Amino acid sequence: MNLLIYKAESFLRASVGVGINGISPGLVQGPVPIGATLANITNSAHRVIEELGLATVGHLRAIKQVLRSNLPFQGPQLDLSAQVFAGFVNLGFNVSTLSPPFNIYANTPSFVLAAEAISAFIVQYYAGIIPSIVGDEQRQLVAGIGLNEAAAFGVLRTILNDGVNSTVPPYTFTMAELTNRTSEVVNRLGGCGVKDEGLIVPFQLGAENRTTSNVVPGDVNSLAHARFEREILRIVFGTGNATMPGGLFPDGFIGALYQLILNLKLS
Repeated sequence: MNLLIYKAESFLRASVGVGINGISPGLVQGPVPIGATLANITNSAHRVIEELGLATVGHLRAIKQVLRSNLPFQGPQLDLSAQVFAGFVNLGFNVSTLSPPFNIYANTPSFVLAAEAISAFIVQYYAGIIPSIVGDEQRQLVAGIGLNEAAAFGVLRTILNDGVNSTVPPYTFTMAELTNRTSEVVNRLGGCGVKDEGLIVPFQLGAENRTTSNVVPGDVNSLAHARFEREILRIVFGTGNATMPGGLFPDGFIGALYQLILNLKLS
């Protein structure tokens, strides 16, 4: 829920300037996100980001229907500011700050990179939890959302791959290098091996060890990588610690599972 709310808010506010409640009033309640702004992206990218944001609102509504709830979901405090994403990029290049500072809202490649990242976390988490879902209705719901999210992730990776060898303005590095460096950061924070991959990889990480192209990342059998709760928290907090909030969720997650992780000090 926390990840879906983040995706919907960030995609919608960057494309049409309103959040979830501007599309579906009363679905979610919570603090106003920090640092949201319209993104300077192409018309074609704008249509994609808007569509995916709207689709995520539908996913939230579907969850509410399965839960038979008439109450709005409580949303977490979100930080959508360019500075937060810049922090991840700075770690990738091992600098205090790029010059000029990285700004996800400045252009299409930069924003789509950030959008692809949050979509990746959702797909990987769903891949991790699907086997443990109990109940036919619940499994059908999670499978339906997961398949749609996987398709969205693939669309965003394809957009990035279209410019894989192009430089990311206003810098001299290419999208291939940027995705490799940010993937290294994500894997380091997650602490559970290589589950995030750039667009160009060594042969040993490519499909069947026969390609360096990596539009659709996967494991040795090209199956989706799975992540679990603490891995996701370590990454989106940007702290490498599931009990130390920060980054995209400065006040942490909402929900009983997150509280259990905090209570048991499962970093």
